[in-house]
Amino acid sequence: MSETSYHQRRAEIEHYFDRTAVDAWSRLTTTDPVSRIRQTVREGRDEMRLRLLNWLPKDLTGLRVLDAGCGTGLLSVDMARRGANVLAVDLSPQLIELARERLPRDVGSGRINFVVGDMASAAEGEFDHIVAMDSLIHYAVSDGVNVLAQLAPRVRGSILFTHAPATPLLRAMHAAGKLFPRSDRSPAIQPVSQQALRKMMGQHPALEAWHEGRAERTHRGFYISQAQELVRR
Repeated sequence: MSETSYHQRRAEIEHYFDRTAVDAWSRLTTTDPVSRIRQTVREGRDEMRLRLLNWLPKDLTGLRVLDAGCGTGLLSVDMARRGANVLAVDLSPQLIELARERLPRDVGSGRINFVVGDMASAAEGEFDHIVAMDSLIHYAVSDGVNVLAQLAPRVRGSILFTHAPATPLLRAMHAAGKLFPRSDRSPAIQPVSQQALRKMMGQHPALEAWHEGRAERTHRGFYISQAQELVRR
C-alpha cells in the first residue's frame, strides 16, 4: 500500500463525511424526505445492507464482528440484534456520535463499541467476520486490496466488502454527478472490473489462503455497488 496515497485519501474522506456532508448523510440514514438522487442511494444502500447481513450467519451470538466504515451504525445495529459483539469503526467523529445517539434501546451499549479510527488498524485484535460496506470504494484499488490483506490475518470466518464495478453506466453517472450541487456529491469512487480485482487479490501473498465466494450487484438509480465475499480455502 502506498502510505502517502492511502493517508492522503483517508484525510479527504474524513473531511467529506465529518464536515462537508454530515447533515446530508444524517438525513440519508433516516426515513426523512430527501432528494430523488439521494432516495435512490438510500434504497440501494438499504438493499446492500440487507444482502451483506444475509450472507452472515443468522445466529451471531458470541461472535465478534468488525463493521469497517460503519457510518451511522445501521448495519452494526442489525448485526448486534443477531447477537454479535460489534466493533464499529469510522473515520468521522460526527458520524460516530450520531451512531451512538441513535443506538436503539433494545440493542444496548454493550453490544456495539463505536470507535473513531482507521478500519485497517490492527489494534483491536481478531474477529469472526469483517464487513466493509462501501468503505473501500473511494480508495485506489491497490490500496483497497492492501486494506483487505491487512484485515485477512485477523479474521477467522469471512470478509464481506463492496467495490464499485467498472461499468459504462457507472462511469457515465459518475461524470454526470459532477454537474450536481456539491452537497449531492461524494468523494470520487474508484471503479474496478471483477477480473482486475480478482487478479490483484490473487497476486497478494496475504490473500493466498482466501478465495471468492458469493458476488452480487445492487443497482438502484444512482447507486451501483458490487458485494463480494471472501472465505478461507
